[in-house]
Amino acid sequence: MNELVLASFAAARDMHLVGEPRSARFAAFKARFDSEAELVRLGSLGVRFLARSDPSFPVLLGAIHDPPAGLFLRGEADVAFLSRPVVAIVGARVCSAYGRQIARSLGRDLAAAGLVVVSGLARGVDAEAHRGALEASGATVAVLGCGIDRDYPAAHGELAKQVATAGLVVSEYAPGVEPAPWRFPARNRIVAGLSAATVVVEARERSGALITADFALEEGRDVLAVPGEITSALSAGSNALLRLGATPLTCVQDVLESYGLVLTTAASIDLGATAAAVLESIRGGAVGADELCRANGLSASELAVALTELELAGAVTEENGVYRAAS
Repeated sequence: MNELVLASFAAARDMHLVGEPRSARFAAFKARFDSEAELVRLGSLGVRFLARSDPSFPVLLGAIHDPPAGLFLRGEADVAFLSRPVVAIVGARVCSAYGRQIARSLGRDLAAAGLVVVSGLARGVDAEAHRGALEASGATVAVLGCGIDRDYPAAHGELAKQVATAGLVVSEYAPGVEPAPWRFPARNRIVAGLSAATVVVEARERSGALITADFALEEGRDVLAVPGEITSALSAGSNALLRLGATPLTCVQDVLESYGLVLTTAASIDLGATAAAVLESIRGGAVGADELCRANGLSASELAVALTELELAGAVTEENGVYRAAS
């Protein structure tokens, strides 16, 4: 099967296709389609096409029940990049400061440990996961729910450029395809399909992140969720995943164990300013939360974000409300 003609036909007809339609319209389109000319056109746009039948197509993505006909690629990395160990980090677009901090910390630590961080370039958790990976000079992949030639949302154009420099921007949709609500759930199956494990940081009850988690579960992949405040609507979906049996993510090692990796010291030293200040206070000796708040001039919620970042980085331990620096 010529997967490029299928993807091009889907773009021309504004359809979602993973297999050849048995229609006279498609047959006519295929008969006059010039694959070589289309590849030249894509090249002029800085785009490559990786067909599903190509031996370099990522094995995990090819194993899902409805893999895309192919992937359009934008970026400097080789296609083999997509076959490296990949972890998805997803969550709410409108997230809390806690969610942003944890997503960024996870992206940074997991990329520093050698994993490729994949997400959807969306606002909130997705963007922070990409930024964290970039801060660690690590590898990251952004999966679009629109044509490969478009950065969506447009406000993330600069972030998309940085991702393409460090890794790849990918889409199953050809240049010119506009974003549409129904394309994003389809995009989510690719995020989950590329990954051996999916991490949900923060999600409402009907969040798109839960769709990604469902796809991962259907394919027998690992799903981890960051526990959230039980009174917060932003954590309702991720906490529901925990009730259904998702693995609680309490430190970055919970993810790394799925890949047989160990957190290195280099992956844990790049902390935010607040977390670094709190860590200095803890290094002075075992200390409780109230004392940390007073010593650093933080509110309880600000301290909670900093402590969670430190715990995820493996920098501190907690027992009976007392925090100690990890040895």
